[in-house]
Amino acid sequence: MKFNQRSIFLLILFLLTGCATNKIDWNARVGSYTYDNAIIELGVPDRTATLTDGTTVAEWLQYRGQGVGTVYYYPHSRLGTYDISRFPDRYLRLVFGPDQKLVRSETFAR
Repeated sequence: MKFNQRSIFLLILFLLTGCATNKIDWNARVGSYTYDNAIIELGVPDRTATLTDGTTVAEWLQYRGQGVGTVYYYPHSRLGTYDISRFPDRYLRLVFGPDQKLVRSETFAR
């Protein structure tokens, strides 16, 4: 009985730890966070562009959208239709000024 209580406690602790997320406050990083910091923390961006004024726009894939399918069967028949709904991918866009410091951030779906 003691083993089961300990296992349940560890399972609950593991689940609570897994549910904790470290949401980054990007607004607090504006002006001090650099493009190099982003590369070190987030890895190489999926897309990047340098504008004529020296601003760098970089995008990282945060979450790949999933497809959900539903099969509809007609009564007394082997025929059916398959409906697919796809959720969009979620991206993080960071904009760095000519000095390579963070100017703004946004998340978007594509």
